[in-house]
Amino acid sequence: MNRIRRISTELMTAYKGKFDTDFAHNKQVLNEIAIVRSKGLKNEIAGYISSYLRRELEEREEKESEVVAQNESVDETEEIEEQILN
Repeated sequence: MNRIRRISTELMTAYKGKFDTDFAHNKQVLNEIAIVRSKGLKNEIAGYISSYLRRELEEREEKESEVVAQNESVDETEEIEEQILN
């Protein structure tokens, strides 16, 4: 697994914009940019990249939703304070 992670990380840093969350697309990109003789190894690398990017995307969306929720709670608190003062 460490080999898959290391190779995938190197490829993602070198070819940052080419990979996506789609497994089939990542396999095609691997065919274009690297020579991977083993079908199994290619599938593992493409799968790891797909899952990594998907997980990263979900974490980013989760953080954005938390920020929106915090902003909404701050707005509600300000409204309550205004009502109390008036």
